[in-house]
Amino acid sequence: MKTFCGRANPTTGALDWVEESEEYDYHQEIARSSYADMLHDHDRNKKYYEGIRAAVARVKARSERVIVLDIGTGTGLLSMMAITAGADFCYAVEVFKPMAEAAQCIVEKNGFSDKIKIINKHSTDVTVGPDGDMQVKANVLITELFDTELIGEGALPSYEHAHQNLMQERCEAIPHRATVYAQLVESELLWSWAQLQPVEVEGARLVPPPAVGRCAGAHAVCDIQLSQVSPASFTPLGPVCTMFTVDFSKPVSSAFQAHSSQFVAQSSGRAQAVLSWWDLDMDPTGSIVCTMAPSWTYQEPKMAPWRDHWMQSVYFLPVESQVTEGEELSLMVCHDDYSLWYSLQPRSQRGSQTEAPPSRPCCTCQAHLVWTRPRFGELNDRRRTESYVSALRSVLREDSVCLSVSDGSLLPVFAHMLGAKKVFGLENSQMSKQVIDEVLEANSMKGRVELLEIRPEQLTSNDVGGEQISVLMGEPYFSTSLLPWHSLFFWYCRTALAGLLRPDASILPRSASLHMVAVEFQDLWRIRAPCGTCEGFDVTPMDEMVQRSLDFRESREAEPHPLWEYPCRALTQSTATMTFDFTQCLPQQPISSQGLLSFIREGRCHGVALWMEYHLTDDITVSAGLNGPINEQGDCEWSRHRKQGVYFFGSPWEISGDGRAAVSYSFTFEPSLGDIRMDFSVTSQ
Repeated sequence: MKTFCGRANPTTGALDWVEESEEYDYHQEIARSSYADMLHDHDRNKKYYEGIRAAVARVKARSERVIVLDIGTGTGLLSMMAITAGADFCYAVEVFKPMAEAAQCIVEKNGFSDKIKIINKHSTDVTVGPDGDMQVKANVLITELFDTELIGEGALPSYEHAHQNLMQERCEAIPHRATVYAQLVESELLWSWAQLQPVEVEGARLVPPPAVGRCAGAHAVCDIQLSQVSPASFTPLGPVCTMFTVDFSKPVSSAFQAHSSQFVAQSSGRAQAVLSWWDLDMDPTGSIVCTMAPSWTYQEPKMAPWRDHWMQSVYFLPVESQVTEGEELSLMVCHDDYSLWYSLQPRSQRGSQTEAPPSRPCCTCQAHLVWTRPRFGELNDRRRTESYVSALRSVLREDSVCLSVSDGSLLPVFAHMLGAKKVFGLENSQMSKQVIDEVLEANSMKGRVELLEIRPEQLTSNDVGGEQISVLMGEPYFSTSLLPWHSLFFWYCRTALAGLLRPDASILPRSASLHMVAVEFQDLWRIRAPCGTCEGFDVTPMDEMVQRSLDFRESREAEPHPLWEYPCRALTQSTATMTFDFTQCLPQQPISSQGLLSFIREGRCHGVALWMEYHLTDDITVSAGLNGPINEQGDCEWSRHRKQGVYFFGSPWEISGDGRAAVSYSFTFEPSLGDIRMDFSVTSQ
């Protein structure tokens, strides 16, 4: 049996449907899952174990048999903890078949198969009775159904069903309770991810379309490692508020609910965003707490546990509003069965209790559907914009005919503002074309830039009014790009358009280069590291399953990560490994590069970070990776706008830093595939 999987095609800039074997899809899910991260989360595991011991003891104190239901068992770790704590029997439910099979192996390997039954079903399909999946209802409920937003993985409907159908009326739950916290802030950085900001070009002001400013934005949560957002990047306008709690030991409702928290503004400013996180009380007394609070809330930030499976959330308010220090405010959070959203009102304007709470925000301007949040940040980056404007200024003439090839780009608008005779822009979709058209209309430029929804290879001289293109420009940015080098689609476009270019046409960027640096990750290594033993239990079958999935196909490949969220230390210098000359057409033969990069710092090398840099002119370069030089300690500052590539080594290398070890690299760019094959090894010189 075959399955179809969507995959970015760097040679066409499109998402292709590729036929794969039946196993491919779940191998990808396992290989890219967070299971290893969870198993390495000692704080989470320890708190769960303490909560389970306490719950089992409470049930035993009532002289009852301890029957456990573990929903979303994963590896079976929490079920084994329950049996070890003295539970009589455990029903462990796991809907993902490969994971359920791994859990069965782990349970057997640890000698618990007589007391733990693995049920490969969704919990809402589990039956109870003599012929059912469960012989009797359970009196201890263990779950790990949470995501960064707490309820985004369907925790509420699962709890609701479990209490109605699978649990005894008096039961214990681990965790016992969840509490959601929020803080209202002003932040130019965060707001730049939500709204297009005005920009100055040649003394003229480019403003966003009014519809964008009025739009509440994308409804999806912005989940990030909030610990990596410096407190200097935002101004708290109020205290950390307790928004609501959910008691998991009692019947839970998945119906719409609204909760408010009243407070006095502690600073004046623009209310723009809400920072939010949650914690879990593993027992009724609240003495065993697992918190997702960012590290800057700790007296000792280094004591904050790191985890990637649960992060923190940023919610953007539907409209920006001015608040005054001392003003009484009401922050409201609403939730349905899967998502949360926030709104703010002065307490004096809260209205009657019958006033309908705000509905879930959705994008009405289309810009938030065309541009991702990092893309908004990129378009709002003034320094980056200045680089492109300076580069354009250096190549434009009064008779310049410009063609822009990038998705949802402002470059054609800038070219017109800089005085180009004629400007065309290729857009990949009707929606992105409409958004840029609205930018033009908002700035009284409608008709000054001609936007074409035509593929580069289909563009004809008639489409550009018989003109020859004197400036071909791109950022380049393409919405289908997953890895940094997928933006080389610009080179394919340049080649397809060669017949429409003047012989002396300027290409911007002139070239691109692929860069690398060998790194030691502070924490990100955990997502790929085998666990072996977890809290005293052997989980090697899980490690083996993940490795089989990594080896299933493309066993050694880079994967995209936003490295500004994941601190790392450079153990080598950064270096350019390949250069791609856009002034020439795409070659037909592969381009290869090999070399050695010496280690200059001691540490544990987990892998290699990779990124692209775009050389707009001979002296203007824009980096999609490092923002500046690596400091003496090896600390790196990464661009927030694009994801970088990370190639993890199969196992880390201990580096002495004596200069005798080096990382050997080999890259091959395959024009027929649009991808880069790579291989690395650590050698002694």
